[in-house]
Parts: sequence; C-alpha cells; structure tokens
Amino acid sequence: MKEYIGLVAMKGKPLTLLGNELKVGDKAPGFTVLDNDLSPVDFSSFLGKVCVISSVPSLETSVCDRETRRFNEEAASLGPEVEILTISMDLPFAQKRWCAAAGVDRVKVLSDHREASFGTAYGVLIKELRLLARAVFVVGPEGVIRYIELVSELTNEPDYEEALEAVRKLV
Repeated sequence: MKEYIGLVAMKGKPLTLLGNELKVGDKAPGFTVLDNDLSPVDFSSFLGKVCVISSVPSLETSVCDRETRRFNEEAASLGPEVEILTISMDLPFAQKRWCAAAGVDRVKVLSDHREASFGTAYGVLIKELRLLARAVFVVGPEGVIRYIELVSELTNEPDYEEALEAVRKLV
C-alpha cells in the first residue's frame, strides 16, 4: 500500500497517509462502509447523484462536529440530486448517538471502522492514528471526481464555499 508523508499534519506534526492518491478527473473508487444500523453501504448506490464525501477524524471532536453540522445545514439548499456523506472511523453506534444529539438528519453519516475501505481507496487513512484525514471530495453523477480538498492541518475546517461551488456547478 502506498504511503504519503507530510500531506497532512496534526498540530504541526506530519502524519502518514495510506492508500491511493486521487486527482480531479479520476474515476471515483468504489468502497463499502457501514450505516448506523450496521448494514453495509456500497458507494455505487449513489451513482447518478452528485455526491459530497466529507471525511473526518471523529465526530466527537469540535471541528468534525462543526463541519458535519455545516454540511447538514447546506444540504437543504442543494436539492434531492445531491447526497452528502460524512465518513469517519467512529463506530456506527457512536455515530447514531451523535447524529441524534446533534439533530443531523440530512447528511448520511457512515463508518469505515471495519475495513478502512474508503480510507485506503481515497488515500485518507492516517497510518499513525487509524483515523481518516479531513478531506472533501465532490463526485459528479457519472462517478468522476470533480473537486478534492485534503485539509493540510487536521484541526482546520475545509473551505466550504469552494466545495459547495463545485457542487452547484454540477446541479
């Protein structure tokens, strides 16, 4: 498995990412993650829609909490042809509890804890922590990656406006 050192850091300390390095224009790789009821969710089930994939280290942290709540708020204005997924290594039980407490109901919150299928396919699995790096991918309805932001410092939020602009160009 490929390793990339120094693309992301946590509080200034460089980390190692595992998996594929993706670029805009690449076909979005498939992956299987778990829903909050432990049922498998295959990425292919979202083909035909514009998909925002927000990968976060853990919903239990303040930055991931803010990010997921923000995308949940934005989802209402994007329309039914857009799916927003937030993927973390949190256990599905913790994700379900967090969503209920946060009132997040428009974003699909999914767990990659079992196989790190998403993390390795998208090159955002952090070797040292077995968490996902903070990143945003926008995938067009035809399954091609149209936007990528790999946030270089895990404690920073992504550029929401850039990601949302990429989505609006596709709907």
